[in-house]
Amino acid sequence: MKVGLVLPQGCDREYRGFGAAAAWELACAAAVRAEAMGFESLWMYDHFQVLPPPEAVPIFESFVSLAALSVKTTRIRLGHLVMAAAFRNAALTAKMISTLDVISGGRVNLGMGAGWKEDEWTAYGYGFPDRAVRLTILEDHLEIVTRLLTHDDASYSGTYASISRAFNQPKGLQKPRIPITVGGNGQVRTWRLAARFADELNLDALTPSQVRAAWPVIHQRCREEGRDPSTLQVAVHFWGNAADVRPGKERRDRLREYKELGISRLIFEARDCVTDPRCLDLIVADCQAVGLLSSPESELR
Repeated sequence: MKVGLVLPQGCDREYRGFGAAAAWELACAAAVRAEAMGFESLWMYDHFQVLPPPEAVPIFESFVSLAALSVKTTRIRLGHLVMAAAFRNAALTAKMISTLDVISGGRVNLGMGAGWKEDEWTAYGYGFPDRAVRLTILEDHLEIVTRLLTHDDASYSGTYASISRAFNQPKGLQKPRIPITVGGNGQVRTWRLAARFADELNLDALTPSQVRAAWPVIHQRCREEGRDPSTLQVAVHFWGNAADVRPGKERRDRLREYKELGISRLIFEARDCVTDPRCLDLIVADCQAVGLLSSPESELR
């Protein structure tokens, strides 16, 4: 089981009281430290402002941030957890992630979802279509992105997005294409889209017992799409109810449960590391205790 980290980005007001430059330095320091400590991947949300009530505090846009971090790191993978499909033109998303893959030396995952944060959508002028529409937008965008990452002269006519003889070069460095993660807990459409398009399904804050109950449904969605269920990796965003355990024995027992379930990747929250450097140390200690994160933090001690 790989171990990732959500980089402090400002979404949870962790940079309140910091100037923009100081906040960015803290984000960069956290990324560099996470790489040195052996984390497999760094992830960023696709949010523009904090949870309600709105507040004018620093929060960094994900694509630009990941591009900058790709030249400040050398090994760790980088991805979105997850970008809201409707926030960007679908073909532009393919071009941006392809460029980022080249800049990073082939270290990116494209994480996509339907989006959910209504206040942000309306504040930034996207409106807020109902869930069915947002999922159809996601489906159109996944069609376009996968075609542009794998074919030249790609065309597609969808309900909400289309391309006509579009060329995307470079397509990135990874073969056969940049890995795609679909994020969400929707058992009908979201998991079916993951089965059709994704390399990995990311489950949001599901506990081990909830994951265990989800396995048969995920496998069924794969079979409905004519896919071998064993080829779809399943990850968990480890926060909320999933992470409602104390560091030490409780958290280590929880990690063992996920490991035994066959989860491909567990992604921790790291917002507390802005004010408490011990946060990452405790995560590493618990992961190492259950056979994860074998690389120690060497150069920073």
